[in-house]
Amino acid sequence: MTRPTAKQDPEAGFTLVELLVVLVILALLAALVGPRVLGYMGQSRVKTARIQIAAYQTALELYHLDLGRYPQQADGLAALMTPPAQGEGWNGPYLTKDVAADPWGNPYHYAVSGDGAGYLLLSYGADGKEGGDADNADITP
Repeated sequence: MTRPTAKQDPEAGFTLVELLVVLVILALLAALVGPRVLGYMGQSRVKTARIQIAAYQTALELYHLDLGRYPQQADGLAALMTPPAQGEGWNGPYLTKDVAADPWGNPYHYAVSGDGAGYLLLSYGADGKEGGDADNADITP
C-alpha cells in the first residue's frame, strides 16, 4: 500500500524532523549574517558622528567669522543656537536644529584654546570615555 499524499490526506503536515531541519538552517543563517549586520551598525554610527562633527565645525567657523572668536567653553555648542550676552555681529542661529548627542547618546566634547583662536571637537565613541579602540575609539573630523 502506498503512503497518502498531502492532496489525499488533509491531516498531513510537516514532521518534527523536517521542522528541526528548517530551524537548524535558520539558526545557521542567523549566526552567519548577524555579526555582519551588527558590524554595519557600528560603522554607520561612526559615519554619522563624523557627519555631525563636520556640520558643527561649519557652524563654528561661521560663528568665528561673525564674532572673531569661537564660543566659550562654558557656553559649549549651544552658543551656536543662542546669541551670547555680548553678541555684536552674531548672525545666528548657525544650526537648523538643536545640538544633538552623538549616535551613542553621549554629548560631543568641545574645548576651546585659552586665547579662543582654536577648538577641539570630538566624540568619545561608544564607551563615552577618552581613548579606546574599535567602536570605543575617539571620533575626530
